[in-house]
Amino acid sequence: MKTILSTASMYALFSPKNIRPVLYSVIGLTSAFGLGACQQTPDYNYLSGETMGTSYHISYQLPDDADEEAIQASIDERLQQINTSMSTYQADSTISTFNRADKDTPIAIDADFSRVLDVSRIVYEQSSGAFDPTVMPLVETWGFGSTMTVDRLQSPPTAAEIAQAKALVDFEGVMQKDQTIHKSKDGIGLDFSAVAKGYGVDVIADVLKDKYQIRNYMVEIGGEIATSGVNNQQQPWQIAIDAPIQGSTVSERQTISAIRQPINTGNQMHLATSGNYRNSVMFDGKRYSHTIDPTTGDPIAGGAPSVTVAAESVALADAWATALTAMHYKKALALAKEKNLAVMFVVLADGVKMDDAHDSVDDWQVVQTPAMQALRADKKS
Repeated sequence: MKTILSTASMYALFSPKNIRPVLYSVIGLTSAFGLGACQQTPDYNYLSGETMGTSYHISYQLPDDADEEAIQASIDERLQQINTSMSTYQADSTISTFNRADKDTPIAIDADFSRVLDVSRIVYEQSSGAFDPTVMPLVETWGFGSTMTVDRLQSPPTAAEIAQAKALVDFEGVMQKDQTIHKSKDGIGLDFSAVAKGYGVDVIADVLKDKYQIRNYMVEIGGEIATSGVNNQQQPWQIAIDAPIQGSTVSERQTISAIRQPINTGNQMHLATSGNYRNSVMFDGKRYSHTIDPTTGDPIAGGAPSVTVAAESVALADAWATALTAMHYKKALALAKEKNLAVMFVVLADGVKMDDAHDSVDDWQVVQTPAMQALRADKKS
């Protein structure tokens, strides 16, 4: 079985419905996930539903005497707990309460919130601020929504407006003491949309492993994936990566590469893909996406259209995929190598011009870090 991992959008806020774009690159979750043409065997169960403003898909081998309803209920309960903690679309969620709070007001946080905050700080620090869950003021200043036009680039915010917004982009101003957090100044807010989907995948995988002793599974939320063991064909899971063809749809996608679950990782794999190609525009000979670089306050030009990261957890892969998409490709490649990250970039093939149509898989090439090459040592492309 080959599973399709679409080069998904980056920051999409949690919401009751599928498309609510926002944070960093505000590409909405229009990309989708499919399970190929193979049919599930009776020994594997398949679950799907909606969460965090997108959909989830789970395939797992049924344990003996499995209570499928109990497994589904456990998954739904954990997803609801994460939304109650970190959904910016729930007015009474922990994160919404924090965002409304005045400075120096302590807000109690749960274990899920604390873990996501920890992952965010790790990637924030190691990426020199390219990943920043307080970036929303800049996104709002640029007025980026579900679609992007050249209008805003033709009449961009003033330097003063950008400086005012950047003053509120301050992750270091989010202070934690034990199980509470507070902000150092009014106006700072958090949005975990670029890491919480990945964390949700990790949490569901833990439910399957720890509560029900399930070892063969695939869990996906919005394009972020965890796999373990084998699929229903008794083969290691294989995840296909789309070519970043602008305007492509689920039915018209073209696969450029695949990542097969390696044996040398404990028979598990944690992947996240970020892409900026479905909502971007050309302006003055450069292609811009919705991605805002928190360190400059400007939209990214010259970023890799598709970035896939494998890491120790899907939450970590999710955050790193966003960080690497939020910087120029050459800088992202250098940083990924420096940090020994397993990363696959999909960029224009040699000789292909920026203003060409880019409507064929042949217009693109895969560039891998040494760590990704080692991970995929059994696959050549």
